Amino acid sequence: TDLRPLDILSEVVPAGGLAHGMRVFQVQGVHGFQLAASRPRALGFPASRLFIHCDHFPEEFSIIVTLRVLGVPAKRNEYIFTLMAEESPSVLVGLRYAPDKLHFLFWSQERASGWQTRVTFHNVSLSNNQWHTLVLAVSGQSFSLTVDCSVPKDLVVETPFPASLSVKRASFYLGNRRRRKGVFTGLLRQLVLLPGADATPRVCTAMNFKESTLSVPTVLQDVPTKPASNEVLKYPYETDTKVTLGSRPPCTKQEKAQFWFNASRRGLYLCNGSVWISLLEVKQRLDYVEEYQSLVTNSETMGVEVFTIPKVGLFAATANRYTPPGSAIYKWTDGKFVPYQNIPTYQAQSWKYFTIGKKIFLAVANFEQNDRGQEFSVIYKWSRRKEKFVTYQRITTHSARDWEAFAIEGEAFLAVVNHREGNNHNIDSVIYRWNPRTGLFETNQTIPTSGAYDWEFFTIGPYSFLAVANTFNGTSTKIYSHIYIWLGGSFQLFQSILTFGAADWEVFHIGDRVFLAVANSHSYDSGMPAPSNFYAINSSIYELNITAQMFVKFQDLLTYSALDWEFFSVGDDSFLVVANSFDGFTFSVNSIIYRWQGYEGFVAAHHLPTVGCRDWEAFHTAEGSYLLYSSAKEPLSKVLKLKTT
Repeated sequence: TDLRPLDILSEVVPAGGLAHGMRVFQVQGVHGFQLAASRPRALGFPASRLFIHCDHFPEEFSIIVTLRVLGVPAKRNEYIFTLMAEESPSVLVGLRYAPDKLHFLFWSQERASGWQTRVTFHNVSLSNNQWHTLVLAVSGQSFSLTVDCSVPKDLVVETPFPASLSVKRASFYLGNRRRRKGVFTGLLRQLVLLPGADATPRVCTAMNFKESTLSVPTVLQDVPTKPASNEVLKYPYETDTKVTLGSRPPCTKQEKAQFWFNASRRGLYLCNGSVWISLLEVKQRLDYVEEYQSLVTNSETMGVEVFTIPKVGLFAATANRYTPPGSAIYKWTDGKFVPYQNIPTYQAQSWKYFTIGKKIFLAVANFEQNDRGQEFSVIYKWSRRKEKFVTYQRITTHSARDWEAFAIEGEAFLAVVNHREGNNHNIDSVIYRWNPRTGLFETNQTIPTSGAYDWEFFTIGPYSFLAVANTFNGTSTKIYSHIYIWLGGSFQLFQSILTFGAADWEVFHIGDRVFLAVANSHSYDSGMPAPSNFYAINSSIYELNITAQMFVKFQDLLTYSALDWEFFSVGDDSFLVVANSFDGFTFSVNSIIYRWQGYEGFVAAHHLPTVGCRDWEAFHTAEGSYLLYSSAKEPLSKVLKLKTT
């Protein structure tokens, strides 16, 4: 072989049509073959069509498969492909899937009779109705499986793959082992053999790891176009598309390529896996912003969290400075936020809403001690019977500023930012892991932080990241904030970025591009001359560079003691709003909405009068889109309505 990709799937497809027993299906916007079990031999071809110059299987190679697996019964195996000699029922080379397992089979002829070896990769879960790309790399006794470009599973076995495996008078069979039992019931999009190389670096270059391709049959590459005049489609295909009516349904990867018809607006929308894209409705554009509601709060508000409890309603939790009366939860009723519940807090800084299974939680970050001199932050649980939040778990914290909730590989985590202990700002912040047995959060990892303000969790492909905003190390605000990556069961340092009193990280996506914005609050260094203005400094937006595998600076924006960024969209337009809190002279400072202008980056579009602005939240109701901002300098927060054209 000349190390070119050998496309097994394309060999089964005859020129100008489909093999008997093959149908093309489109699921989640991606095309794949569905195979019938009636005539398994029709889905085969002689190995000599691939191995033109050599009649031996490569000693080192990779197999690349893109598939969508249906639910497989517990004791059933399904073959993805086999290579079999014509005169023997034995499998020379094969790949089969069982629930949570992937088996690679090969025939070793080192003994006179020969025997079959099975290499099994455990905990390979593919039955989630999603597309997945597998790369199996084989070299001697070493076998490595990479699923969706995540961390490889490596095995070393006693029996090496044979150095000389004859393929004379052998044939490849797609999705079967030359009989009806064990036929693959899912969808196949890619099946490629790459001799002599580990294909992982060649495959894992796209942003959409689950659909990464090396070679895909022509019939699967594009959606069939409308035929000219009275021609028929060259390749017939089917799809599981359906149209949903009524109120806005969820749009996740499960609903990708599904349609929603909004009768009230007479609009047709397509789910792209995360948001509904308008197809037949005039796109909304942000025209201007108007004051909608003045929300009187218990005291100055350090943070606000907007969330929806299914079948109950939309809520906003304000983190208020003083106790009594503590912090408050408001419910959206008749188009306004009205008081719903008061909760005792101690200089609350922020709230975090999250769920674990059917359980609903709300965690508060308390900055000060309670009346007994104890310093706790508290997790509250929603009581369906009382329709209130009730105390669930107290966790010792140190001037806590923020909570971040997230899940990795099916496990729930909760991270707290500890700002300082006494006058010491260089202390550990803590990541807690949910223990399903005890029903409590337990310490999982500590990370050193410096006067930290904020955690931001995000994922890129199969990788999970956690960014911390470090604010002050005791002498300077010009310090590094860090981005950590989850590897081997813990967070490890990925990248450090110089920040100036960082108060917030905001991650967001525009198309396939990934951005990370930092809010810099002030520039102070005890060993340096004082600047003319501590608070008028640049906040920065960074963009992920896939090639360099790091975030690089994309744009600087002049801000005034910025404390928060909030990303939101209106129609096809993307926006960032900054919480400017203090310009060095007054807390009455304009906060600014920036519009994404492509090549120009973010450009100021709207200037919003605010007083000590601390936090922004964007939310949507059936009546429209809104922004809610909290003030850290007066007991008044405001709801602004986004007026569109």
